[in-house]
Amino acid sequence: MEQMSEWGGGVSAGPLAAVCPDLVRFVAVARLEHLSAAADELDAPQSTVSRGIARLEAAVGTPLFDREGRGLRLTRHGRAFLARVQRGLAEIATGCEELRLATDVPGTVALGFLPALGAAPVPLLVSWFRERHPQARFQLVQDNAEGLLARLRAGEVDLCLTSPLPDEAGITTLPVAREPLRLVVPAGHRLAARERVRLTDAADEDFVMATSGYGLRRLVNGLCADAGFTPRVAFEGAEIATIRGFVAAGLGVAVLPPSPVPVPGLVDLPMDEPSAHRTVGLTRVTARTPTPAVADFIALLEARAQECFGVGAGVQG
Repeated sequence: MEQMSEWGGGVSAGPLAAVCPDLVRFVAVARLEHLSAAADELDAPQSTVSRGIARLEAAVGTPLFDREGRGLRLTRHGRAFLARVQRGLAEIATGCEELRLATDVPGTVALGFLPALGAAPVPLLVSWFRERHPQARFQLVQDNAEGLLARLRAGEVDLCLTSPLPDEAGITTLPVAREPLRLVVPAGHRLAARERVRLTDAADEDFVMATSGYGLRRLVNGLCADAGFTPRVAFEGAEIATIRGFVAAGLGVAVLPPSPVPVPGLVDLPMDEPSAHRTVGLTRVTARTPTPAVADFIALLEARAQECFGVGAGVQG
């Protein structure tokens, strides 16, 4: 009989023996045509192997072996079943290996984040994590706040860095940074020389806003509503760099987190409104147990949020 020493992809039967032991015993007996030889190979009592074969035959409803003296030989139905079992075990073995690679440290972290966080915080976090776990892999996804939560619920990502913080059953959020919001105006604008402004000072201005669906858009709309006006939207952009470009071109003003570096042609003005900030949070699905790699990443972010996000990091709400 043809030797069947592998389950596919060179993966040993080790994890399969725990996942589907009776099928592993069936293939071993089919290959060796002898219960005691199969028991020796599997390092199991012969009675255990025999009971496993009996359970399997009862489950499928037909004998899988003909007993010939002290040996066993597959029946016609047993041979057909064996081919299916071998293919199934190969798939299961591949799945076990994929899970091992995904969950063993360093493992893989699937992280979703707002586009604005791709300029500095996320690359810093990835770099710091790779220093500790050089073989770690990342699956990085940028999207707006609504898109990130949809991906999180669907299991496409393990974690999300997003704002505003979701208030949703089944979602756990760790606030990691509070970023002040600034009124951004072109150099030479009538407000550019001010040290501070109130949002109402810009009530009559055209606004360049984040695209609908982005958390920043909802935050700015809320700030304007609290200030007693509806912003007149001249242009929309999906990325903060694009919004800043429109403002620098004189096409409007914007409310944005501060730029990590000065941008020529723009002035960022602090606002007097106490609510003029956005909180960035790390979110995950509460019921999902983090893999070791994901748990390590969460711990890293908690420990180094201040360095990553700067002033205001480590907030509790």
